Amino acid sequence: MEEDFKHMVRIARKDVDGNKPVVNALADIKGVGIALSRAIVSRMGLDLNQKIGYLPDDTINEIEDAIRDPQKHDIPEWMLNRRNDYETGKTEHLIESDLMMRLRDDLNRMKKIRSYKGRRHEVGLPVRGQRTKSTFRKGSSVGVSRRRRG
Repeated sequence: MEEDFKHMVRIARKDVDGNKPVVNALADIKGVGIALSRAIVSRMGLDLNQKIGYLPDDTINEIEDAIRDPQKHDIPEWMLNRRNDYETGKTEHLIESDLMMRLRDDLNRMKKIRSYKGRRHEVGLPVRGQRTKSTFRKGSSVGVSRRRRG
């Protein structure tokens, strides 16, 4: 069994440690969390604690296909990270660099139309309504300085 163990497994353009359990290894992929990885593994009927390095190549290809198109493998729509896309209206799941590019495009669109969220992103302030009196004090804000006596 040791001869078919792979120390590094390539899934969805990412090298994953073969010693990790399948659920944790899938969660290392950007755009795939613990909940989605557990759903994919349970839909495929795999053991949650099995090390991903022992899986055969066809099972890994099947897992990769499930990550790329979860709806085809009966994963619920609410688990996907791109529901009702702004430009296309489609529901899809993005991973790795596709996710990063789409998020960057969303931020640039918000900045361009000068929305509240876009303006807060521009100046580095919290976007979702948090209080700023005592937190978010990194950067240009300076505390009270005392006058030197002498």
